[in-house]
Amino acid sequence: MADDRLRGNLEMLILATLARGSAHGYALAEALRTASGGRFDVPEGSLYPALHRLERGGAISSEWVHDGRRRRVYAITAVGAAQLQDEKTAWQRFAEGIASTLAAPSVRPAVQGV
Repeated sequence: MADDRLRGNLEMLILATLARGSAHGYALAEALRTASGGRFDVPEGSLYPALHRLERGGAISSEWVHDGRRRRVYAITAVGAAQLQDEKTAWQRFAEGIASTLAAPSVRPAVQGV
């Protein structure tokens, strides 16, 4: 289930990471791993399709950079910054709903046979 939760939030996490600065794929995966205390070890098979979806949607842009190695560097766009803000707001509402549900008082079980 943890993998499903990551997969469902990966694009938001990518945008949040790129909001702190542009990065190539490996550096982005490492930044996600570091920021999460090692909890988010995103495989390439999940990272690059998410990057491509975000780029097709205009949330990020990319360019090839040659710094001794040829790398595609990704950056957040204005569209991506707005999407990130929307997703953060939605996530906060969702997390508040989860917290409220977990903290709710016990419901008395229904009486059987009535």
